[in-house]
Amino acid sequence: MNGTVLAEARWRRLDGPGEDKCRLVEEPDGFILSGHARVGVGGAEAALDYIVRCDADWRTTSADIAGLYHEEEVAWRILRDDGGWTLNDEPCGLADCIDIDLAITPATNLLPIRRLSISEGRRAELSAAWFRPEEGGRLEPLEQSYACLSNDRIRYASPGFQAVLHVHPSGFVTQYEGMWEGEVDDQP
Repeated sequence: MNGTVLAEARWRRLDGPGEDKCRLVEEPDGFILSGHARVGVGGAEAALDYIVRCDADWRTTSADIAGLYHEEEVAWRILRDDGGWTLNDEPCGLADCIDIDLAITPATNLLPIRRLSISEGRRAELSAAWFRPEEGGRLEPLEQSYACLSNDRIRYASPGFQAVLHVHPSGFVTQYEGMWEGEVDDQP
């Protein structure tokens, strides 16, 4: 990465052990999220590094996740094109999904927040490609909504779940109700 670091976020998990750290980098052709998540997920401990690449309009183009999951070395390569998504070269469909949502981090909430630029009182619904490391890694659709409550608070919802997100001007979430809390340095 030779781009400009726009912000750096650090979170700690509220509903169990875990921490995450992520950088938002601007590149000439888009943006990169580069992070390190150490969390319990799917009944296992995970120490995973991730890189998510987006074009200049905040549409996800690819993601790489690697590290240890359940004490096993793992690596996943996720790509998106006009035909949909692939996970380790296996087609997954999901052509309607623009954003990736990594279950291991709050960092990827930044992607639809930045892409949609929802104004106060407005709501947007979308389907994200949801990556979960369980069962060898899965990519599936996740219906989501983002409703802007104020310039720094968004109500997030997915089937059977909702939370208020407190959002830094960078787009990083600083409070993920009941799950994560963190801080953002926009002068790294």
